[in-house]
Amino acid sequence: MVPFPGCAGTSRTAGCLRLACGSRPASLRMAFRLNPKRFRPTTAGASPPMPQRNLKLPVPAGLVAALAALPARADWALNLPRGVSEISREAYGMHMLMLWICLAIAVVTFGAMAFALLRFRRSRGAVADTGLVDSPRLELLWTVIPVLILIGMAVPAVGKILRIEDMSGSELTIKVTGYQWQWHYEYLGRDVAFFSRLARSSDFARQRGSGIDPASVENYLLEVDHPLVVPTGTKIRLLLTANDVIHAWWVPEFGMKRDAIPGFINEMWVTIDADRPGTYRGQCAELCGADHGFMPIVVVAKPPAEFTAWLQEQESE
Repeated sequence: MVPFPGCAGTSRTAGCLRLACGSRPASLRMAFRLNPKRFRPTTAGASPPMPQRNLKLPVPAGLVAALAALPARADWALNLPRGVSEISREAYGMHMLMLWICLAIAVVTFGAMAFALLRFRRSRGAVADTGLVDSPRLELLWTVIPVLILIGMAVPAVGKILRIEDMSGSELTIKVTGYQWQWHYEYLGRDVAFFSRLARSSDFARQRGSGIDPASVENYLLEVDHPLVVPTGTKIRLLLTANDVIHAWWVPEFGMKRDAIPGFINEMWVTIDADRPGTYRGQCAELCGADHGFMPIVVVAKPPAEFTAWLQEQESE
């Protein structure tokens, strides 16, 4: 059996022999008959060149129009959420302030670089000005300006950090303990404590071979069996620790995240806007083991009167 031209002396004999004995695909045989020059070997022992084809993949206009008509998804956000607390809005405002300052610096810096590269290039006969190399005034200028910018950014940022760490005036204290892989909430001073685990509907659906379509489960992997309930318009202090490994308690709408560390107590506070009752979801934000992705956080914010009634009901059980 004669190998296909260009395959002699190579180890790729199986494919070449198949081609030589007439087992070539119909498309390849047709292309060889129409234009054998495309498959002419160049040197001994070299593989034949691949056919040169101009592949054009037209995109139907209807597909583009359909994609453009899709509604925007809020969970695809590319920015921080404004949140439902004063702290979260302050964090968002500080983030945007820093963003615009950095953007202005980038525009000026890269704009000056682009202008210098294009305007003073050698092809236009530009000659280096050695006087700029040793200019105390310029050196002072580009030293003082960044320092002033950094001070202007640091002063409001430090003020916000100090405010975040101020726990005074808290009206409700809740101890949060992280476990693998669940949360435990204890309302200090009240006889209310419970574990919060991934909801059974999500837990069953995530099991291999369950036969349950995750898309059919409402709030898949984001629902719990016992959410944390808090009042709106109330300064809530959270004490965070862990029983085994490091966890992190994070609800994006609150604008805060704190690590829960074994043997150590962190604290944070949040005041949910009085006009924003509802359900807010979060997640453990510290890799804590195999089921790290299955310990969501759900917080239900109620008006103070409803929260008081709920708390009394829990104490009576």
